[in-house]
Amino acid sequence: MELLTPGSGLIFWQAVVFLGLFFLLSKLAWKPILTSLKERETSIQAALDAAEKAKEEMASLKAGNEKLMKEAREERDKILREARDAANRIHDDAQAAAKHNADRMLEDAKAMINSEKQAAMKDVREIVAKFSLEVAEKVIKKNLSSDKAQQELAQGFAKDIKVN
Repeated sequence: MELLTPGSGLIFWQAVVFLGLFFLLSKLAWKPILTSLKERETSIQAALDAAEKAKEEMASLKAGNEKLMKEAREERDKILREARDAANRIHDDAQAAAKHNADRMLEDAKAMINSEKQAAMKDVREIVAKFSLEVAEKVIKKNLSSDKAQQELAQGFAKDIKVN
């Protein structure tokens, strides 16, 4: 049983060695270990803070990019709308100019047709008058070939004349 129970001298020397080792470790090892643990904790915290800051910056950049993309889309839509409006305006102007030219050409053609019509009517009147005179001359020559016919014609004209 002696082997199972330690002696009082052994317990004393074990306590002295333990306390000496404890004191020695507390002076020499624990402070550097605690200091290195503290430094490591500080560096880990700094890394976590930097990661959080980077995450916030990324969120800010993402929001900024989305804002820029939205502005770019709006600008693109505005440019497309302006281009479409300009194309429509040019198309409308071209149509109006073409219509104006067509109307002017139509009016010119109508004026030319009227002048040609008037000239043709004048020519027709002259020809009709010439033919009428020729026919009247031939009729009068035939009808007035005798003296009796001439007297009857003169008396008929005399009756038709009204004296006021």
